[in-house]
Amino acid sequence: MRYKIDTIEPFWWALFMAGAGVIAILLPAEIIVLGILDPLIHTSLPAPQRMLALVQNPIVKLYLLALIAFPLFHWAHRFRYFVFDLGLHGGRMFMAWLCYGLAVVGTGYAAYVLFTL
Repeated sequence: MRYKIDTIEPFWWALFMAGAGVIAILLPAEIIVLGILDPLIHTSLPAPQRMLALVQNPIVKLYLLALIAFPLFHWAHRFRYFVFDLGLHGGRMFMAWLCYGLAVVGTGYAAYVLFTL
């Protein structure tokens, strides 16, 4: 019997690869820019005030949401297949719902926090 999750498997693989790109390219650049260069250049305002002013921009909110959401889906897909590699094949649908559900809940919570600032 084919599982329903198999029909949308390319969608999960696309989110997995988007998360890999974010983790490999954007996250290190973000750490360098906001974690190292910004404190060296802007010393007039305290860091929390600078970051709060930055996050008030809706485009920055969307960028930060992508920076959080895609790695969550990357984790979900990787963890799901890690469990399968351990030999636990019994709960395929449960594991898919659990992993991807946690990624959706985490994305929703991140969106809530970002857009209520």
